[in-house]
Amino acid sequence: MIQLKKLSSILFQRLKVVLFLLILGMIVFSGNGKQVNYATNIGSATSLQAVHFVAKYDDTEETLEVRSVSNMEEVRMYGPESPVSFVGQMTAYGPDCRGCTGKVACPPRQDVRNNNIYYEDAVYGTVRILAADSRIPCGSIIKISNVTFSQEEIYGIVLDRGSAIVGNIIDFLVPRENDGFAIGRQRGVQFEIVRWGW
Repeated sequence: MIQLKKLSSILFQRLKVVLFLLILGMIVFSGNGKQVNYATNIGSATSLQAVHFVAKYDDTEETLEVRSVSNMEEVRMYGPESPVSFVGQMTAYGPDCRGCTGKVACPPRQDVRNNNIYYEDAVYGTVRILAADSRIPCGSIIKISNVTFSQEEIYGIVLDRGSAIVGNIIDFLVPRENDGFAIGRQRGVQFEIVRWGW
């Protein structure tokens, strides 16, 4: 009889543990009705909105307001938090420029010779290659408007750097260095960083 009581006591304790684990499992798997988004590596997010959705707003679908800034320090300060826009200058360069190697500075170090002046982005599709100030990270997508050579907005990706490309100057890749003379130096160009880095 004593052994039967002991056995039933052990079984009852194990049953409590099993029930506790079942209830805990139901709570965990049922959630709280909210969709939760997790990211172990925010750097792998494919858009500025994805980074902010995961890192800052968690489970809201709030549209981020574009912040107008006036210099690269403000771009660096606010760019990781929200889309930023600024007015600057656009110049052009070719892969055959003096000091150029024919490959861009940022990974994947695309060879841009032979009219290979575009990049195929997973989110934005075919975009132009740009060189920008190092305070704008590689992989950033910039929407460009108010240029004389296009009535439509142009999307470009920062994949290159240049010693003369500092501040509010963006360098537009063209097939050959001489093609850049047609673009010249354009002032009052509107730039909007719609994705901050990769």
